[in-house]
Amino acid sequence: MFHKEGHKIILVTLIIVVALFLLTDSFVTITWLSTLLMIVYLVFLILILQFFRNPKRFTHRNADTVVSPVDGKVVVIEEVFEKEFFNEKRLQVSIFMSPINVHVTRHPIGGKVVFSKYHKGKYLVAWHPKASEENERTTVVVENETYGKVLYRQIAGALAKRIVNYAKVDQTVLQGEDSGFIKFGSRVDLFLPLDTNIKVELNQKVRGGETVVAGK
Repeated sequence: MFHKEGHKIILVTLIIVVALFLLTDSFVTITWLSTLLMIVYLVFLILILQFFRNPKRFTHRNADTVVSPVDGKVVVIEEVFEKEFFNEKRLQVSIFMSPINVHVTRHPIGGKVVFSKYHKGKYLVAWHPKASEENERTTVVVENETYGKVLYRQIAGALAKRIVNYAKVDQTVLQGEDSGFIKFGSRVDLFLPLDTNIKVELNQKVRGGETVVAGK
């Protein structure tokens, strides 16, 4: 199953790969070179298919927990001052996605979308300290009675050129359902209340929509 954001890219890539196969078969007469080129085309197609895969996830919806919005590795757990929406201290949990991770973003909690904003920006590497404030990004805040407001921020990396965000203000969303996609992108930051009980550790691998990141 592939994400809808990749359908056009997959189709174009498939057409190009088929065309390259035909051209190589017709004009490259050296057998070993022809075989090598075809393997390269096939590997490229497989990488594109893998990047846009959208595996079904089984979210155990619970108002007392915050689930990971993406697949990846926890790279930051720290208290910070969040200045775009809260203007106060929050616990930040950052998850880095490598190119081989699933890049679907999912709502970490269910509730009502109270803030959703897109920012143009730079394309610093995702682990750069200023990436959260200077890179292309979207900021979404979802509110429910248990957690109050939880902010999550999609951040483009050095290769990303477009972030897709489905969250709209006043929309009611379910925990674990699709909220966006980062095309060739890299990181998501969660900003949680200071009294949140963090359930993950640095360098832990997490699965979007399934791994519990925090609880009350």
